[in-house]
Formats: sequence, C-alpha cells, structure tokens
Amino acid sequence: MSGQESVEPGLAVYASKSAESRGRRHAEEEHPFRTRYMRDRDRVIHSSAFRRLEYKTQVFVYHEGDYYRTRLTHTIEVAQIARSMARALKLNEDLCEAIALSHDLGHPPFGHSGERALDTLMKHNGGFEHNAHALRIVDHIENRYPHFRGINLTWESREAIAKHSKRPANPEFEEFNGFKFPAMEAQLVDLADSIAYNSHDLDDGIASGLLIQESLDEVPLWRRFHEAAQRVPNMSPRLARHYVIRSIINAQVTDVLAATLNNVERMKISSPDDTRKAPAITVDFTPGMRSAHMELKKFLKERMYSHYRVIRMEEKAYNIVTGLFEKYHRRPEILPPQVSRHLDSEDKNRLICDYIAGMTDKHAMEEYQKLFDPMSKV
Repeated sequence: MSGQESVEPGLAVYASKSAESRGRRHAEEEHPFRTRYMRDRDRVIHSSAFRRLEYKTQVFVYHEGDYYRTRLTHTIEVAQIARSMARALKLNEDLCEAIALSHDLGHPPFGHSGERALDTLMKHNGGFEHNAHALRIVDHIENRYPHFRGINLTWESREAIAKHSKRPANPEFEEFNGFKFPAMEAQLVDLADSIAYNSHDLDDGIASGLLIQESLDEVPLWRRFHEAAQRVPNMSPRLARHYVIRSIINAQVTDVLAATLNNVERMKISSPDDTRKAPAITVDFTPGMRSAHMELKKFLKERMYSHYRVIRMEEKAYNIVTGLFEKYHRRPEILPPQVSRHLDSEDKNRLICDYIAGMTDKHAMEEYQKLFDPMSKV
C-alpha cells in the first residue's frame, strides 16, 4: 500500500482517491505522509490570494461593520459544511477542503459589483469571471516555486474551479471539457457554497436591519423553524435568529445526504468518472428542498440584494474599480514597480485587471483616494 492510499481509509468507491489523481501540470515528487489533496489544501492556505479574502466582502463593504461576513469567513463556513457532508458520504474530505478553500480565490474587491465592473472593462479582452481568474491565480499569478508559476494544484482541484464557473465555454477550461460534471467532491462543495451563502446572507441581512420579521415570514424555510423557535422557553429574538439559521443549514445538509445516496444507488455510481459521465448531477437536494432553497434565494435577491443601501454600496464599488482601471490604463507608469515591470511581457489590460482583482476592499479604496483626492498623499 502506498503512502497516498494508507492515509485515506474508509472512502466510498465513488470517492476521489489521491493515488488515482490525474496529477499536476508540473511533475513533483510525492510527499512521504501527505496526500496530493492534503498538499493542495495546504498550498491554498499559504497563498497570498487566500489571505486577502479576509478583507474582501460578500455583500457589505468591509467598513460597514465588523460582524458581517467576508470572503474568508464565508470560505471557512463552506469548508466546514463540506467536510461534514463529505464525512457522512465517505467522500475525500481533504479534496473537499482544498476545493472549498479555493472556490472564492478569484473574487475581486467588492464582490459581484467589482466582478461586473472588471467584466465590462475587459469585454474586448476576454472579459472577467472570478472562476477563470481563480484558475489563473493557482496556475500563473501565485509565484512561490523556482521551476514553475502558480501553486501546481492537482487536476481534480483545478477541475472543481473550472466546473464551478457559469461560463463553461471559456477557452481556459478546455482541458476539463471531456466531462459534463465534475467529481462528487466538487459537486458537494458547490452545494455547500450555496447553502452557506444563502443562510449567512440571511443572517447578515437581519443583523443589518435590511430584512425584517414581517418579510421573513414569507419564506417557508424561515417560517417553519421560526415557529419552532417560538415554542422554546427563554428564546430571545437574537437566540431565535441563530436557532433558525442553524436549523435551515442542518435541514438542507440532511436533505442533500439522503438525496445524494439515493442518486448514487439509482444511477449506479461506482467511481469518480461514473459521476462525471452521469446523466444528471449526483450531489443534489430532493425536489422539495430544492424548491425551498430557490425560494430563499429569490427572497434574498428581491429583498436584500436589491435594497437601496446595497445598490448604493455596489455603485460606489463599481465606480472605484472603474476609476482605478481607467487611470492605470491611461498612465500605466503609476502602477507600482512590482506590477509595471511586467508591462513588456504581459498584456497591459490583463495585467491591470489582475492587479485590481487582487486588491482587498481596503486597498482599492485607499488607492482610489490616493489617485483621486488631491489632498491625499500618494
């Protein structure tokens, strides 16, 4: 038994095995006691892009309040949900964790508003999409090894990034086009991301005052568990909120486990490639829970993401990203030396896009102030 196999006991037949990985872009010697997927996880954690997630936001700009989720706290929550489900399904926890920790690496500052701005600015240069950028980060932008660029993740971790994208036709994903679906570990993280995103944005929306009890009662998942919370003695509104959020997450996770095991049996899944070739997604909700999940998602879009305060924050963010890009494009000599020295070897627009996408919210706002406020020191 190899070192890769000896530390992955008890996995299901449909789980991804480190010893069976399709490998890395650049050949490396194996580690004596860490599997390939353990090393993927560790490389993501030690990357610069991962550390910057602490000051990149979900919905609220970072200075709006220190109790709101950031990309980093969201990522940790996704990893926790994913590992819990992976253990119950006997999937590869290390691969799930590597995928979860890397799934938001490509987000620019200010969340989706920053992404929309960069996509518009780059429309004649291939556009911008955070999953494609995440793959660019792990394959090229991170620079920590003497013999290759990037952090040289396994094919399976990179596949998960590509298959998470809503733009599968992107030329950068061509090597993953042989299968319609990714491995179950990637599918599981995708659902864990959605569960965490909806549940925790609901929590932040209540904490911020954007969502009120009367409107929440329109959401079946919320109403079901809020009514249960009211029957618990000494349940304050704050404790009730935590009770309901926990219950919503637990109900969805429990549903996914039951539905997935049923799908595995029904579709006769007996290997990771069976999952990739399956006629439908394997890791999924039951139809009833899928409907409830989508109702919650629709509610958040209509009542929270479309709230005038959120739109104002998005507009400020869009203007900051656009202003920085246009200023750097017009006068690239104002870029810092560690960036400008690559102007002769890389496309100017993509280099500027990479630089801005790597900024935290705080860095982007400070840079905007330096360049546009005449009273600020440069």
